Amino acid sequence: MHKDRSEVLKLLKTSKGQIEGIIKMIDNDRYCIDISKQILAAQALLKKANQNILKTHMQTCVKEAFENDNGDEKIEEIISILDKYYK
Repeated sequence: MHKDRSEVLKLLKTSKGQIEGIIKMIDNDRYCIDISKQILAAQALLKKANQNILKTHMQTCVKEAFENDNGDEKIEEIISILDKYYK
């Protein structure tokens, strides 16, 4: 995670700001479609942050596990996450 930490934090902080803005939009009775668009934008940022985290995990933790002949557990973790991702 160390490698892309600043990028992930930037994405998460931006999505946090968007979510706070969405809450204000709801409080101010803004147009539903505008709110929905902002929700989709926040989801896209969270998706990108998650992809970066998973990429780094595979490049570091999974790679290291295979180098130590312990990769099967990491593969199961990835499969479990992907299963949730595609539901």
